Amino acid sequence: MTVDYETAAQELIVARESGQPCPPLRGRLIPDGDVDSAYLVQQAQVRQWLAGGHRRVGAKIGLTSRAVQESLGVYQPDFGVLTEETAVPDGVEVPLGRLLQPRVEAEIAFVLGTDLPDERVTTADLTRAVDHLLPAIEIVDSRIAGWDIAIVDTVADNASSGLFVLGTTPRRLADVDLRLAGMVLEHAGEPISVGAGAACLGNPLHALAWLARTLARIGDPLCAGDVVLSGALGPMVPVTPGAAYEARISGLGSVRTCFTKGVEE
Repeated sequence: MTVDYETAAQELIVARESGQPCPPLRGRLIPDGDVDSAYLVQQAQVRQWLAGGHRRVGAKIGLTSRAVQESLGVYQPDFGVLTEETAVPDGVEVPLGRLLQPRVEAEIAFVLGTDLPDERVTTADLTRAVDHLLPAIEIVDSRIAGWDIAIVDTVADNASSGLFVLGTTPRRLADVDLRLAGMVLEHAGEPISVGAGAACLGNPLHALAWLARTLARIGDPLCAGDVVLSGALGPMVPVTPGAAYEARISGLGSVRTCFTKGVEE
């Protein structure tokens, strides 16, 4: 199968803009398991976004849970690009019309103070490079109908990225035990997802290392000021219209997002 990267990218862009999900790409526009081609489709979309005036502000890491990896038949994470227009302030209401099939998950965000250009990056390099941590909620979304995704579908679809919300109380990396950082995601005061840093590749810092090495290897390294969403600390949860969600992460504080009651609002 010859992959037409621009055509595949345009189908995802049309789905995003129209609010109408498209069928899975695998076996139709991208061969099953062809992750390299899926990233080229992702890159074709990013080029269009940047040409349209969007600004890149970081990256997100996905597939950091072993259970999720096994469900898709893969054994490594994936990544997508964050742009400034996908950032939502803490506590600000999100119009459901901006999204197709949203789900929420709690994460730890790294904000970098220095560049990470070397694929041989060490843990010491990472700890020096991280300026601060923030609690985060990622609002994941899929342009693929019914979340019927395999690895090539989610990679091409910018790692199923939607929007993201950062908390407002920065913490120093040295002050937080990332592996043991407990998380609870609440709706209406009730826990709906729980987890800890160990659920993210054993430690969110491991996820950051994987991303830094991967991006340096392909010549697109992480830079000072980048925000990195390191991966879910617990199961993601489908969004209920009109609902508010608050994530509390030990050592980091909390972050909150809420949604309008319907797509027409």
